[in-house]
Amino acid sequence: MGVLKAKGVVYRPVDEVDLGPESDEFYLHPEVKAPRMAGFVVKVFAWFLELPILGGILLYFLKRNNLIHKLVSFADIQEPPLFVPFHLYEGIVEKEVKCIDSDLSAPQKVQHAFDCIQSSLENVPKNIPPLNFRRWTILDYAKAYTSRETTPTMVAHRFIASVQDSSSPKMKMSFFINFNVEDILTQAAESTLRYERGEPISVLDGVPVAVKDEIDCTPYPTTGGTKWMHKVRQCNKDACCVNRLRLCGAIIVGKTNMHELGAGISGINPHYGAARNPYDKSKITGGSSSGSAAVVAAGLCPVALGVDGGGSVRLPAALCGVVGFKPTFARVPLDGVLPINYTVGMIGILAATVEDSLIAYAAMAGNLVPSDHSGITVPKIYLPLLKSANYTSSDVKIAKYGKWFDDCSDDIRICCSNAVAELSNKYGWKTVDVTIPEIEVMRLSHYLTIGSECSQSIATYLDKNKEELGWDVRVGLSVYGSFHSHEYLNAQKIRNRQLRFHQKIFSVADVIVTPTVGVTAYTIGDDSLKTGELDYVNGAALVRFQIAGNFLGLPAVTIPIGYDKSGLPIGLQFIGKPWSESMLIYIASAMQALCITECKKPEVFYDLLAKE
Repeated sequence: MGVLKAKGVVYRPVDEVDLGPESDEFYLHPEVKAPRMAGFVVKVFAWFLELPILGGILLYFLKRNNLIHKLVSFADIQEPPLFVPFHLYEGIVEKEVKCIDSDLSAPQKVQHAFDCIQSSLENVPKNIPPLNFRRWTILDYAKAYTSRETTPTMVAHRFIASVQDSSSPKMKMSFFINFNVEDILTQAAESTLRYERGEPISVLDGVPVAVKDEIDCTPYPTTGGTKWMHKVRQCNKDACCVNRLRLCGAIIVGKTNMHELGAGISGINPHYGAARNPYDKSKITGGSSSGSAAVVAAGLCPVALGVDGGGSVRLPAALCGVVGFKPTFARVPLDGVLPINYTVGMIGILAATVEDSLIAYAAMAGNLVPSDHSGITVPKIYLPLLKSANYTSSDVKIAKYGKWFDDCSDDIRICCSNAVAELSNKYGWKTVDVTIPEIEVMRLSHYLTIGSECSQSIATYLDKNKEELGWDVRVGLSVYGSFHSHEYLNAQKIRNRQLRFHQKIFSVADVIVTPTVGVTAYTIGDDSLKTGELDYVNGAALVRFQIAGNFLGLPAVTIPIGYDKSGLPIGLQFIGKPWSESMLIYIASAMQALCITECKKPEVFYDLLAKE
């Protein structure tokens, strides 16, 4: 293919690139050249790609036509590669925070988080008029149990009945891959006894928490959304993050559905069903943490765990109208998570409210286990004092790249622009106009990176298990396997380059603001149910604002702020400096305070705390 080799871009050194609002840097809108495929068509395409000669030719032109060759593979980049986005702690000065030691037990950290939110459970309101609708929170569950209004066992029975209803032929919501009634009831009975003795472990005691089926959690196999992964890799113990929640008394209620191998963003899984959006059953949830977002939106859990490798927590959170929070790379140990995207994937939290995400984050954050980046020191944990927050007294600076921000549907652009304006009007926060260069280059470099890591991690299993994969994933793995070492190396040079750009942006602002996604949830095609689907146009729009959080290891959070004309949720995202989780949660809480009264009840919703 040397004759057809695309000429690569020659990138200017980082220090010569203007990041100001008047920069001459060109914003490249993604021009994805790949039609939507599902059903028989995607099968044929997968067969062609897997042919030795024809497949290689097709893959070459796919990569060239979608600018991977020009912008990444054959680019001339001066910066050295950065292979792992671990950040040294630079001593961020934060006000109105509580600093806690990473060595504290999970229940102790949860207690500190609770103290940042409420003085006592007695202060948790039963209702907050004039809200149209609100989901039950962790503190609502804790108060209901403490006051004997209900018990964890009663909630468990309601949960089981609700999941069975959601899985009925009429509903087909496909929230879970696996849940064990006996295990749930056993955990609930133990929690109920603790409350009867007046000895709950923490406010998480008895609270239902769901776990993405990419994270180890006994007594369940870890399938990764496949039909074979659990046969070649045994789950013998809880992942570190699950263990820390369990130590707090949380009831682990099962393994949620996900896009197979995390290799897609629709949540359509041909093996376990298409996870459906509680706001409209005909729409996607987004993915790959599809079931985790949906169970929170539908009221089945106030918190669920996901893994965010390319927006896989924040994206479905935005489409399903819930909070999605992804901490800094290495803040939460990855021990016990499928190692399929090890430099871009991070544990993330899907939650009913910002406060719920804070409690779950406090439980899981802390020192790494030996298998996770041994020798790395993680800084102490800072928690925002939300109960005494005075948002108008804060001098928060929000960076906004207008051309990038506006590259979304009109409904999303208007809704998100109004939300940012409200932060300025209500709190006096300042918006700083900036330019973030090479956004599309970063997306392609991340795609090359996550694809290479996924392909490498499962390569030894493919010969025996390829026939059991969904057809969309087979196409994806063909593309992933076509990347070469020099392309991966250039992608890591782009990673370093982008990190330096972002460091400059963070020298003039506290956070970067964007819409969370470029489009709202789209319709699930009947032709995709048995094969999966390839929709790279919608895919590029959905991940457009996600990549920095993963590729650069930065913390990020999405908050539901409104709805499009069809009533589908819209999210706003804040991307923070490394280790600035406290600031992000503080800002998210401020945004939530302005939008929560407009929250609408989903079409599919289960009230686990309803009185008889």
